[in-house]
Amino acid sequence: MLLAIDVGNSNTVFALYKLAPGTPAEVVADWRMTTPSGQTTDEFGSTLRNIFAQRGLDLNVVDGIAVSSVVPPLDWMLRQVCELYFKVKPLFIEPGVKTGLPVLTDNPAEVGADRIANCVAAFDKFGGPTIVVDMGTATTFDVISKKGEFLGGAIAPGLGISAEALFAKAARLPRIEVKKPAKIIGTGTVDNIQIGLYYGYIGLVDGILERMIVETGPDTNTVATGGLARLIAGGSKYLKTVDDMLTLTGLRIIYERHQERSRKR
Repeated sequence: MLLAIDVGNSNTVFALYKLAPGTPAEVVADWRMTTPSGQTTDEFGSTLRNIFAQRGLDLNVVDGIAVSSVVPPLDWMLRQVCELYFKVKPLFIEPGVKTGLPVLTDNPAEVGADRIANCVAAFDKFGGPTIVVDMGTATTFDVISKKGEFLGGAIAPGLGISAEALFAKAARLPRIEVKKPAKIIGTGTVDNIQIGLYYGYIGLVDGILERMIVETGPDTNTVATGGLARLIAGGSKYLKTVDDMLTLTGLRIIYERHQERSRKR
C-alpha cells in the first residue's frame, strides 16, 4: 500500500491507498492531524503506529510513501520515521523528481511541493486550462494551461491567519467562529465580524479568479481544496468543484509515475 503524506504549516493530511495493477486506486484510510512541530522521530512514529492500530492496520502494510512538505525543518524527522518505522525510503516531491508537470515559472525549484501535487491531480481529473485554489494557512492560486503546464499563480494570506491578525490587533473584538453569516447587514459585533471575514474573503478569491480567467479563457475549470475550501466555495461565483483529496491524489499519481519509470529502467 502507498502512504501519501501532505505536510502543511498547520495540518498534516494522510491517505493510505491500495494500489493494484489494472484496477483504480482505493483509499483504505485517511486522516488529518496537527503538523508535528517539535516532536521527535520516536514520538511521531509512535503516534502513527497508534493511528494505524486504531484502524486495524499494521505499519508493515505500507510498501511505498510519497511526501509533499512545505515545512523543511521537519523533513529530516519525516525521513527517519519512514525508514525506521515503515522500513520504506520515502519519495519526497522536490527538485529533480519527475512529476510529468512542466513548470514554466521564473524559478521552478521554489514552487511548493503541494502546489505541484495539486496541479498534477487537477490536470489528470479536469484537463486544462484549470485553476486550483488551495485554502490552508496561505491560499494559493495555481494556473494550469491547456497543455498541462504550470504557468504560475498567486499567494494570499489564508482566512484563518487573517482572522487571527484581526483578533490580535483589535483588542475589543471577540474571537468568533468563522462561518457563513445569516445576513449581510450585521446588527451586532459578532455578525459584523463574520460578514467581513466570510464575504471579504470570498471577494478576495473571486476577484483574483475573475482576473485570471480573463487570461486563461472562459472554458477554464476551477477546483478548490484545503481545510476551508467548502466554506468559501459555497459562496463563490467561480469555484465549481471542491476536492478534499486533491493534494493526496496528486502524490499518488506522481508516485505511480515514478514507479512506472523505475520499472522501465
